[in-house]
Amino acid sequence: MIDLAEVVVRLGSATLIGAAIGLNRDLHDKPIGVRTLGLVGLASAMATLVVSNGGADANSVDAASRVIQGVLTGIGFLGAGVIVRRNIGARAHGLTSAACAWTTACLGLVCGLAAWPIVVTGVVLVFVLLVFGGPFERMSHRWLSRHTGPPAEHDAGAKPETSLE
Repeated sequence: MIDLAEVVVRLGSATLIGAAIGLNRDLHDKPIGVRTLGLVGLASAMATLVVSNGGADANSVDAASRVIQGVLTGIGFLGAGVIVRRNIGARAHGLTSAACAWTTACLGLVCGLAAWPIVVTGVVLVFVLLVFGGPFERMSHRWLSRHTGPPAEHDAGAKPETSLE
């Protein structure tokens, strides 16, 4: 079993990377954000830690792997049912809820395997994302709108600005 510090580093890194990608997508008006992709990163890392945390014989690892695959596939369908898109061009709603369903399934798998450091770290990170992710996204939008203006029109002699996309 890996120690708690290593669990925190692995799950924290996956969560922060997912959240950073989510912030990028959210700032570009995509239908996912900090919380959604943070939860997806966290849940993926938890599933990977549980499977790779081995120590058992090959048969039990194979059986656990098949169970995890089945649960994650099934929860993907459940999560898809949570996502609502009202009409063409409208933002999708329910993505964070779908990610929460998937993360909850992973937490259940981890609890079932009694990987308590992963459970505790995962739960703490889920609530940090859900409590602070929305305000962070709104703060980022306010900051961005204050520090950038509408796109500048290019005149014939002006040097075009470079885009980060």
